[in-house]
Amino acid sequence: MPRALWLLVIGMAVNATGSSFLWPLNTIYIHENLGKSLTVAGFVLMLNSAATVAGNLIGGTLFDKLGGYKSILLGIGITIMALFGLTIWNGWPHYIIFLIIVGFGSGIVFPSIFAMAGTVWKEGGRKAFNAIYVAQNLGVAIGSALGGFVAAYSFGLIFLANALLYAVFLLIAVFGYRGIQVNTRAHTTVIQENGAVRNHSKLYALLILCAGYLLCWVGYSQWSATVSAYTVELGIPLKQYSLLWTVNGALIVLGQPILNRLIRVFENNLKLQIQIGMVIFMGSFIVLAGAEQFSGFFTAMIILTIGEMLVWPAVPTIADALAPKGREGFYQGIVNSTATGGRMIGPLLGGIMVDLYGMTALFTVLIILIIVAIFTTAIYDRSLKKQAMLQTYTPETGK
Repeated sequence: MPRALWLLVIGMAVNATGSSFLWPLNTIYIHENLGKSLTVAGFVLMLNSAATVAGNLIGGTLFDKLGGYKSILLGIGITIMALFGLTIWNGWPHYIIFLIIVGFGSGIVFPSIFAMAGTVWKEGGRKAFNAIYVAQNLGVAIGSALGGFVAAYSFGLIFLANALLYAVFLLIAVFGYRGIQVNTRAHTTVIQENGAVRNHSKLYALLILCAGYLLCWVGYSQWSATVSAYTVELGIPLKQYSLLWTVNGALIVLGQPILNRLIRVFENNLKLQIQIGMVIFMGSFIVLAGAEQFSGFFTAMIILTIGEMLVWPAVPTIADALAPKGREGFYQGIVNSTATGGRMIGPLLGGIMVDLYGMTALFTVLIILIIVAIFTTAIYDRSLKKQAMLQTYTPETGK
């Protein structure tokens, strides 16, 4: 990998480490420390995700106009100010205000990181994005592991540690990203691309696929929302809950090379790969429904991570294959927005379900949603297949 990409990878790892001190524990803090219901906690996380979506869209526009360096510095600056504010004022309602600002600032950063990664190593193809993905999960593994220990001592130090690591990220960006040259004319934002899409059949196919993708994210997001609070109610220490996310990140980083060899059989059938991953997702929630000890949650997390490794990389790969030439950014934008949408809906839906009906009802609903996701994945390309058959049909021969 080129030096510029290594700097982006290191920055992303530091960024993910800092944010992983906080996001797995948000619901616990709101529910246990601030004394709010899970519905309120879910609503707060929904606002945080909505701010991230806004940040993503604005960040993409800023990248086109200002370039990646200035956009990243702006996003980091906004996030650092909010995190230091959170260190000082972390009661109610200050917490919700600063958390929204953190979501907005970090949302500005991500589009530029990914766009710059693709620019500095074009010949690397997906390898550049895979490197960023692995860096994210490495940060998740380290940050979530340390976050549980720090929170057990003092929750206030969580906010400070997050702010200090973002300050390190700022130094990396200031001294490392200034010289990274990108051709901003080669990039267009999701909004700009929207009016240029002509191949509606492929777009509709992607939207159907992403409908199931969103449902999976609704389920996945419960782990950092309702499940986190549930573990506390069962008497599982924060250290052990944070360890679950360490297992998630470490399994992705260490297990990806092994999994890549095993899934070569799905190289020409990504639909089947996604469906198998969704079935595994469903299995994780079945295990979770009966979990009362840490070992049950540990097993469910391992199962969930295996499903994640099958589904998450495959959806953007299909989006890339469906995208007409020059529309790759728009199609990937749909995928990213769908994931964020799932993270918006999931905590609020989960909080309402648990407050009204309990965890068992929530797990039942999540299993049903994944069954629906398996169905949408099965039919997403049906219209494309019909279109292909019509294009190969010749009236003269009737074939």
